[in-house]
Order: sequence, then structure tokens, then C-alpha cells
Amino acid sequence: MSPTGIWQLVLVGIGGFLGSVCRFSVGGVVYRLMPAALLPYPTLTVNVLGCFAAGILSGWYDARGGMSDPLRLLLFVGFLGGFTTFSAFGYETMALMREAAHVRAVSNIALQLSAGIAAVWFGYALGRHGW
Repeated sequence: MSPTGIWQLVLVGIGGFLGSVCRFSVGGVVYRLMPAALLPYPTLTVNVLGCFAAGILSGWYDARGGMSDPLRLLLFVGFLGGFTTFSAFGYETMALMREAAHVRAVSNIALQLSAGIAAVWFGYALGRHGW
């Protein structure tokens, strides 16, 4: 592997570590606030926040001519990749389905997708306008 490739891995690793730690922390706070919730709100919260951050960052950088590859690797691939939790989303939705909680499973899917896409759109709009 080239020195450039090693630095790319380091950037993704640092971002992933920080994103994972933030995901764990945010999820823990939400769980403490809503321990007996009907839906997996810690995962929903992290996914929506991650989508919102992706929207703000991409909008802000697009309005300014783009972002460098190292910064993209650190923020998008590393940090947001470690922070967002669609693998947990899939697992938790399947768990609801295995429990025959089909309405809750479909509600989880609909809320995760609609709120996440809306958060990217809103964040992108804010980022494009310099927020």
C-alpha cells in the first residue's frame, strides 16, 4: 500500500473512531431519556442527526466549490460512517419483525427513511446558505 493509501486509512480510522464514540454517547443519552420506548429511538436519533450533518456539510462545501479528498474521508467516510447506524436499524427492524410487531417494524422503517431524507434536505439547504 502506498503512503497515500495508509494516510487515507488513518483518516477514515480516526473519523470512524470519533463517530462511533459519538454514536455510543448520543444513543446512551436517548436511551436514558426513553428506556421503554416502542421504537428504537436511539438509532432513529443518531440516523437523523447523521443525515442532517451530511446535508449541512455537503451543502456548505458544495456552495464553496467542494471539499478536499482527505476532509471527505475524515468527515463522511470516517466520522459519519461511524456515527450513523443503518446496520443497527436493519437489525432492530428485523427484531421487531421476529417479535411479530409488524406495525411497529413498518413504522420504524417509514420514520427512519422519511425523517432521514428530510433531515438531509433541510441540512443541505442550511449548508448551502452558510449556516
